Amino acid sequence: MSNFLTGQLLAAGGTEEPMPSVLAVPIDELVVGLLAFFIVFGVLAKVALPKIKQTLAERTEAIEGGIRKADEAQAEAQRALEEYRAALASAREEAAAIRTQAQADRAAIVEEARNEARAAAAAVTAQAEAQLAAERSQANAQLTRQVGEVAVALATKVVGQSLTDDARVRATVDDFLSSLEAQVREAKA
Repeated sequence: MSNFLTGQLLAAGGTEEPMPSVLAVPIDELVVGLLAFFIVFGVLAKVALPKIKQTLAERTEAIEGGIRKADEAQAEAQRALEEYRAALASAREEAAAIRTQAQADRAAIVEEARNEARAAAAAVTAQAEAQLAAERSQANAQLTRQVGEVAVALATKVVGQSLTDDARVRATVDDFLSSLEAQVREAKA
């Protein structure tokens, strides 16, 4: 390979100077570069690294605080949900109790109205029966008087004498009515 390089150098200009290698680093530059690297690294470690650590710690604390707050908010939401469910169950029970009480009240009101209607009907019936009894008694009295008058008139015609004596007329009418009532009883039996 050295023949190739020599041939190239001779062809290029005819002088034989060795060409510097690209991979060869001068020692003085290497030492200065390493020294500068360690100085910059030391300054960054003393100045920037604590700030980076502090920022990371703050960020970690903020994230953990956010997680704690989210956990607390979730626990609060769970408590609120449980309270809501308990209140809802209580409201349902109360509504059922109110519904049951309303049905019982309705049944009591209906029963009371029925009792009042029965009492009113009984009062009307009793009044009607009393009125019928009074009318029947009045009709019986009127009928008895009319029958008595007819009986006296007939008896006067049959007997041929005037039946103006009240005691005798009454006795005759009473006998006649008694016989009529006896005939009615025999017919019913």
